[in-house]
Amino acid sequence: MNKLILVTNDDGIHSKGLKELVSVAKTFGRVVVLAPDKPQSGMGHAITISNPLRIAKYGAFENVEAYDCSGTPVDCVKLAIFEVLKRKPDLLLSGINHGENSSTNVLYSGTMSAAIEGAMEGIPSIGFSLADFDSDADFTAVKEVALKIIGRIIEEGLPDNTCLNVNVPKIPYNQIKGIQVCTQAHAYWDDKFDSRLDQFGRPYYWLTGEFSDVDRRLETDLHALKNGYVSVVPTHFDLTNHAVLQKLKYLEE
Repeated sequence: MNKLILVTNDDGIHSKGLKELVSVAKTFGRVVVLAPDKPQSGMGHAITISNPLRIAKYGAFENVEAYDCSGTPVDCVKLAIFEVLKRKPDLLLSGINHGENSSTNVLYSGTMSAAIEGAMEGIPSIGFSLADFDSDADFTAVKEVALKIIGRIIEEGLPDNTCLNVNVPKIPYNQIKGIQVCTQAHAYWDDKFDSRLDQFGRPYYWLTGEFSDVDRRLETDLHALKNGYVSVVPTHFDLTNHAVLQKLKYLEE
């Protein structure tokens, strides 16, 4: 399986999760890495339009062509396709993210935005996340899951305009009960701001809050993760609420 595989992330090129994903990707073909030169978590689908973008060769991956980039994860995907590879890769892998990207977190996630950008370009794309924010997290289970899922996607392909959002619970691999293909849970952040004053008496704010899971359905990604399963959510970029299209036809009258 001599595939050209692009690997990126949002935690930055120095992250352990990226290194672990590269080690898996090398199993399936030629790997090229283009990732942010600093953490870009929470950037969503942002692109850089008011500053120049810079890339530089990065030599820490053995026998792998790698570059760091001053931009966002989506910038990385665009630059890789049009300036580094000069073609679309056969597969795009994003991650492994330190922390899960389940439910509506996908809207904020740079990891998943890179995968969604790949899907927009017609590239089979997968985002991988582990429910562990530790910078030195144990990715053994995710690597085993990734080997299986990547192999199957290379064999079977993905539908057009679709990428996969893969989340792995923070448990040993031998305790994972299986893989569940799920729907995205309806959940949200109950936002709060910690208001403080700097040394000059000027106010500043830290975003805090708690994650609120209001979805009690059994088929969601959050339910799968809580019960020891890997969640796989087929994700696309059409945000149209098709269920209410006909209900709003009165606006045309």
